[in-house]
Amino acid sequence: MLAAVDHVQLAAPAGSEGALRAYYVDVLGMTEIPKPPALAARGGCWFRSGPVQLHLGIEPDFRPARKAHPGLRVTGITAYAARLSSRGAPVTWDDNLPGHRRFYSDDPVGNRLEFLEPVT
Repeated sequence: MLAAVDHVQLAAPAGSEGALRAYYVDVLGMTEIPKPPALAARGGCWFRSGPVQLHLGIEPDFRPARKAHPGLRVTGITAYAARLSSRGAPVTWDDNLPGHRRFYSDDPVGNRLEFLEPVT
């Protein structure tokens, strides 16, 4: 029986760790967490915010995920979108999911991320 999603992994090109850190830490407000030594040699980086973990792994033939994406639940979505915008990240609002406010943004290597908050 499934109990929870432990993490979501996205791909990134070699050498992009600095840009990824700037985005996931400075823009999204996540914390970088250390990779186990056996995995650290592969490159990439891991991030956490509360129970949410995103792992960015290096992929030699990298292509950004344009359709597939993690859906990240946020609180205070208007303020969170303003945070991303003020730090230069694209914010594209989408009102096609009933009962939610949501927007999309791309990380610096082009991976699509969805941010959503239920409407109460």
